[in-house]
Parts: sequence; C-alpha cells; structure tokens
Amino acid sequence: MEERRTWDQYFMGIAQMVAERATCTRAKIGAVIVKDKNIIATGYNGSPAGHPHCTDVGCLIYVSRNPDGEEEENCFRTIHAEINAITQAAKNGVGIDDADIYITASPCYHCLKTLLNTGIKRIYYRKPYKLEKIKPLIEHSDMELIQIP
Repeated sequence: MEERRTWDQYFMGIAQMVAERATCTRAKIGAVIVKDKNIIATGYNGSPAGHPHCTDVGCLIYVSRNPDGEEEENCFRTIHAEINAITQAAKNGVGIDDADIYITASPCYHCLKTLLNTGIKRIYYRKPYKLEKIKPLIEHSDMELIQIP
C-alpha cells in the first residue's frame, strides 16, 4: 500500500504543477499560499495578464549590480511567482496574514522583502536559490524558511 503524502508534500506538489504554467524561459517557479490547510492563492512567474510572455517574444534582460558588486541578470517582463500569488489573493480580497507559502525555489531578495510585509509566517521551498543573500533578512524576522526536498 502506498504511503499518503504529508500536507507539505501535497502543497509542494501543487506548487510544482503551478510552475508548469510559468512563461519565463529562464526558470519555471510556482507558488501556493495556504492557510489552515486550504489553498487561497497560486502564482507562477510570467508577464502581467494580457501582456506578451517571454516564451512568445523573448525576455527583456537587464543587468544590475548588488551592493557587494556582484552582477545579476533579471527580466523586466516577468513577475515572480510569489508576487503573482500575493496579488491574486489581494485581487480576490483574501487575507494572507499568518498563512504559509510553498515555492518551488527559495525566494529572491526582493520577493522575500515583500513576503515579510504580508504577514506570511512560513516559507516552504524545494530548491535553494541564493540563500546567502536572503539569510540576513530571515535572521532579523519571525519568518521561518523551511526546505521540503
């Protein structure tokens, strides 16, 4: 008999499925916001609704420099999965205070700053992404960052 998935495995599996909708050619990321074991919003990385997607017209890459001098490439066209999930909840009038978020990769620095201000308490992620960059933000917050392999 097959073992039943845990809640964490279940929600991370859904985040992985949501990632399949992503239209970013560089990474397919999915996010699921959960409160009281109920899904309240999902998001994937892609263009704003009604706008051309990177998969159709290519990325709009720009290079920025971090305070430590490291260069980083980003796309003007793409909204990250976490932000899309937060905006979906807001659009539908659903509060996300004290919720959890399941993401197929740990959040970038900018998404983590946004997540900190939403009231989300726990971030579950599958793949690590630049954890050393977000570590100081996590250390100065009540937010938990938990890897789900």
